[in-house]
Amino acid sequence: MTVQSTPSQRGSYAKGKAKRQEIVDAALAVFARGGYHSGSLREVAKRVGLTTAGVMHHFASKDELFTEVLRQRDERVREAAGDVSETTLLEQTRKVVAYNQSTRGLTSLYTVISAEATDPEHPAHEYFVDRYAAGRALAEETISEALAHGRIDAGIDVAVAARLIPAVMDGLQQQWLLDPSFDMAAAFDEFLRGYFRP
Repeated sequence: MTVQSTPSQRGSYAKGKAKRQEIVDAALAVFARGGYHSGSLREVAKRVGLTTAGVMHHFASKDELFTEVLRQRDERVREAAGDVSETTLLEQTRKVVAYNQSTRGLTSLYTVISAEATDPEHPAHEYFVDRYAAGRALAEETISEALAHGRIDAGIDVAVAARLIPAVMDGLQQQWLLDPSFDMAAAFDEFLRGYFRP
């Protein structure tokens, strides 16, 4: 015998899911401004009209909420970059820079948290260590392939280039957060043209 959910149960689930997303969106703004340590659950709760206990009904801990914020941030960036099989690494990074310039909250979150996470005790430390390592491995593979096909300057050091790409992206993001009139997408294009042209 199959038990079907009632309309009120489905409505309750949908409301819970919507509230959970509202909490994540509020937490993104709080963590982006103050970082993980300064961003309080009390402030998140206030933004969504709940008590701290109400927030904890949806997320078991601050770490769990923080992890979900990072997961959603990366998911949005991956969607903006597109499928790696359809484009080159450099085209993907262009798309990411352009996307980041259109999403100040997410970009601020990344910049603040990545700086905090240099502390080995920070809850996102391993996340960023792994994230940079995975990005570097993909970049080395893609740049090596481009070198083999003569698409980029033959004198490029693959390992250095793989570290330079995220370093330039992160540095431009910080400058843009300090001065929103700065066109970081155009500056990143200039870097790619000057460094990678064959």
